[in-house]
Amino acid sequence: MHLVTRADWGAKPPRSPLVHIASTRGVKVHYEGAPVPADLAKPENHPKCAGRVRAIQADHLANRKENYSDIAYSFVVCPHGHVFEGRGLHKLQGANGNRQLNLNHYSVCAMVGDSGLTHPTNAQLDGTRDAIDLLREKGGAGAEIKGHRDGFATECPGEPLHAWVKKGAPRPGGAPSPPPHTGIRISLSHVITAARSDPNAAQGHTTFPADVRPVEAALVAEGLLDPRLGDDGSFGSQTLDAYASYQRRQGLTGADADGIPGKSTLTTLGSRHGFIVAA
Repeated sequence: MHLVTRADWGAKPPRSPLVHIASTRGVKVHYEGAPVPADLAKPENHPKCAGRVRAIQADHLANRKENYSDIAYSFVVCPHGHVFEGRGLHKLQGANGNRQLNLNHYSVCAMVGDSGLTHPTNAQLDGTRDAIDLLREKGGAGAEIKGHRDGFATECPGEPLHAWVKKGAPRPGGAPSPPPHTGIRISLSHVITAARSDPNAAQGHTTFPADVRPVEAALVAEGLLDPRLGDDGSFGSQTLDAYASYQRRQGLTGADADGIPGKSTLTTLGSRHGFIVAA
């Protein structure tokens, strides 16, 4: 992976502090949606890419309608496969269309446009995949890979990139990568105990916080739990209500949707958000 840090590409500091997020459902892929010179993909033109990222940031900071506090994307990938750090890991990005969509997914923008350079290079697809995998491994991104247009009225990320996304975002010449686990293992019995004891205890009480935090982060990524509660380690009443909503989303009703996790729903949640459920 060719990672270019904010310091390396000369980023300006954010206008205001960026919001921390624990995790997301996954990643949405974008394109610039403006002309990109076709010859930018030539190897000798790679030195221009950092300047282009600076221009994107400047354009976003000047956009008073959207009122961006920084470059909107989590990462930007140039035609040569280099991954430029935008807002980066565990930061609420601003490119997906509204606050809830921004909470649901990180964003990766491939430096292609609606004219000129419209088809991503193989190196760029590799770099975009590198950025997605980094967001999964280090940023708590879930398994979903979507285009910006999926859930928002836009042409982004253009037909070539969207066709690649619909195939599962495979590396050139390869098959789609399976959703990875982060290696985090949580105990079903610990989570059940926390769900039964924390809501009735004093505010902020935690029973098994290390087991509860991945569940909270997943519920935040599902849009069911306030992000401010997503890392406190307490399976309190709001987390209980959020989990009940998740159970109903899975088709459960009545006493089966009481907010106390069961193995089936917790395993499904873990498969979407990168944790493994043990007994």
